[in-house]
Amino acid sequence: MSGPLEGIRVLEVAMYGFVPSAGAVLADWGADVVKVEHAVTGDPQRGLRQTGTLRVEDDPNPNVAHANRGKRSIGLDMSKPEGLEVLHELVRRADVFLTSFMPASRARLGIDVDDIRVVNPKIVYARGSALGVLGPEADKGGYDMTAFWARAGTAASITPPGADGMIMPPAPAYGDTISGTNLAGGIAAALLRRERTGEAPVVDVSLLGSGVWAMGHAMAVSLRLSKTWEAPQPGAHGSPANPLSGLYRTADDRYISFVMLQPAKFWPDVCRHIDRPELADDSRFATAEDIAANTAEAVKILTETIGRRPLAEWSERFATLAGPWAPVQDTLQAAADAQVRANGYITRAGELELAASPVQFDTEPAHLEAAPEFAAQTEQVLVELGYDWDRILAFKAQGAVT
Repeated sequence: MSGPLEGIRVLEVAMYGFVPSAGAVLADWGADVVKVEHAVTGDPQRGLRQTGTLRVEDDPNPNVAHANRGKRSIGLDMSKPEGLEVLHELVRRADVFLTSFMPASRARLGIDVDDIRVVNPKIVYARGSALGVLGPEADKGGYDMTAFWARAGTAASITPPGADGMIMPPAPAYGDTISGTNLAGGIAAALLRRERTGEAPVVDVSLLGSGVWAMGHAMAVSLRLSKTWEAPQPGAHGSPANPLSGLYRTADDRYISFVMLQPAKFWPDVCRHIDRPELADDSRFATAEDIAANTAEAVKILTETIGRRPLAEWSERFATLAGPWAPVQDTLQAAADAQVRANGYITRAGELELAASPVQFDTEPAHLEAAPEFAAQTEQVLVELGYDWDRILAFKAQGAVT
């Protein structure tokens, strides 16, 4: 099946993880995404080898591929008149102009909204920023660690009170990837508006705004009660009034997560699955009110019982459990999960396996293509624009393209 954005042309002038990840989602959905990279240095993300404790020494580099799969790359120096000429030709045929450049750089290079709209009035102009386009800090840059994780409330909310230091993000480009998906969704909505009305809106998504949205439920409760959202202490079970909503350690030091928000409904079934059927008729756990009042006792029973068997045995037993539960998995375990594989949530892109963007159409997993090498499609794209080889060689000699 062809993607829903097949035939849509996206011109990406962006670096690092956030906005390029939006381009990757659009490519997953079938768009033709041309990535403009600096003619000499390329996207600085290409130099990223160390993330956390893991280092990739050779190519292909997943630190590049995650946010750039499925695109074509052109090396272009937009500061040169010849480079800007090529950019304008790309703009004329594009449906979307996607950028992460900050206001001063956009103005200096002549790629701000008004500049691009002079060339193509019907183009959807999409900007990804750190802190939004309004307010006293609109001109400031930032990364997901600063704007999404730290400033928008996640870091403080996930770090337990009294902890020695703040908890770091769980993965590289964590906020970037979430924010990029938001931006891709906004672009799709803007394309629909253009299709229906002829108007092409400007789309804005920021790391800060995405971070606030990700914390939206907690923000709402916190604001309603005028109380700071606080994380539980490590090792805490979970709900103080529901033994079937929380974490339990297995005999092999793995964990199981229960999230059964109607404990009275699921309690008898859980009791049967842990070989404690007598607890189903225990008066302490007869109703939701009784369970809430005796949660500490129920947690103690479940902790001791689940702690006697390894995760593999519980996974087999809980295959028929009526209520929602899941094993706690690391990255390799999650990637090997049969349900993840069945749905194509991890799929091959060239030599690498990558996470697919989460939206599927007609139950078809996304088809991923490999990320381009730096400037690998420059000549191909220039030919498509109608330039002959003499002109292409002149561009190269002038340093306008790579």
